[in-house]
Amino acid sequence: MKKSKLVIALGLFILTFVVVGFFVFAKNEVNEISEIKSQTVDILAPQKIEESLKHKLATSTETAVSLIAVGDVMLSRTVAKKIKDNKDVNYPFFKMKDYLASADLVFANQETPITPGPIVPSGSMVFHADPGVEKALKNNNFSIVSLANNHTPNYGQKGLLDTFKYLQSVDIKYTGAEENEQKTNQPVIIEEKGLKIAFLAFNDRDVVPSSYGAGINRAGTALMDVGKMTDAVKKARLQADLVIVSMHSGNEYTEIINSSQSVFAHAAIDAGAELVIGHHPHVVQRIEKYQGKYIFYSLGNFVFDQMWSEDTRQGIAVKIYLGKEGMKKAEITPIIIENYSQPNILSGDKANKVLKRLKVTGDEKIIFKN
Repeated sequence: MKKSKLVIALGLFILTFVVVGFFVFAKNEVNEISEIKSQTVDILAPQKIEESLKHKLATSTETAVSLIAVGDVMLSRTVAKKIKDNKDVNYPFFKMKDYLASADLVFANQETPITPGPIVPSGSMVFHADPGVEKALKNNNFSIVSLANNHTPNYGQKGLLDTFKYLQSVDIKYTGAEENEQKTNQPVIIEEKGLKIAFLAFNDRDVVPSSYGAGINRAGTALMDVGKMTDAVKKARLQADLVIVSMHSGNEYTEIINSSQSVFAHAAIDAGAELVIGHHPHVVQRIEKYQGKYIFYSLGNFVFDQMWSEDTRQGIAVKIYLGKEGMKKAEITPIIIENYSQPNILSGDKANKVLKRLKVTGDEKIIFKN
């Protein structure tokens, strides 16, 4: 009997040992599997995060409003002759048509009144373009132009009023010039994909005669005045999601920014502008990041006949992606003017030379296309 009990006790002990050993082994296996899984997640996590960010950026860009901004567009003088000789009003834009068509909106500084007049000889500084060029702008996706510059008023009141009329006839918006001073300081608002963008444009008093400014009962341009601009930007912010300010300012043919440009641009950002886009120097000038916003001091020429230097033949086109929170990114494409009139995309070393002038390094929102 005692022997039987001993056998039973020994059996129970062995069984208990086996059961406990099994659970200990199983637990270790589970822990090892969990550890392996944990290590696997740790290894893949950065890759997954990067892929997630790329997806979010792609989705964000797809839903954003794309705006292409280009420099000075002059449709007079030798450019007008090229249009006539080639019997096609679209001639200046042949090489950029697809690029311009790739954006929701296109903005430029229109450096020419549209009004009938005599042939403008080479070397003349008084510009006009014959009616019909507005159709070329429309055909090539231009949505809005700045008229605040030193050439749009070259043909006086009639030239300005004609310009308004011809642009309106093809549904191209314009800013920076109007029938009177009060209207020049009112924003032009374009709504695209549910995003309201307000445009304002101003003309530097240092580069134009006072007669080019609008009056109480006189058509003209909006002259640069920090106080009036600040008020206009703040009012525009109440009506739109974003405000873009254009300024026609700076010294011609130099990369150096003057105080008139920087003071005005900084004041525009301080007032609530999302971007400042500059024209007039006829050469590319740097980009400045100020208070988290961007100032493009000069985009250079886009359509012009200034073939006498490499600097005046070159410019940049900027494709800006916008959302309600502001600028998502900006793609910079260098261009060069050919045939006294036609911008074309630059690449390689020549493109890099233009991009160096922008003085931008390591900014994730500024992307160079070269």
